[in-house]
Amino acid sequence: MQTIFVQLKCDLGSAYDVAMVLAEQEGVSEVYSISGQYDLLAKCYLDDGKDIGRYVATRIQNLDGVRDTYTTITFNAFT
Repeated sequence: MQTIFVQLKCDLGSAYDVAMVLAEQEGVSEVYSISGQYDLLAKCYLDDGKDIGRYVATRIQNLDGVRDTYTTITFNAFT
């Protein structure tokens, strides 16, 4: 299982609408509103070997109201 975090910039006034739709996407486990340059943070779990770039491009970047994304790929969880 691969874990990625995707930060999203949204059109003005659309962050809550984007968050609701994003939370229903396959692979998305949690969505947070955040402060700073981005509006939302999504934690996603993908099957090993799944194309991360294609997943982000087709499942997240194509959502109405999404202007920009920044993806972080994780390696180890220290919990």
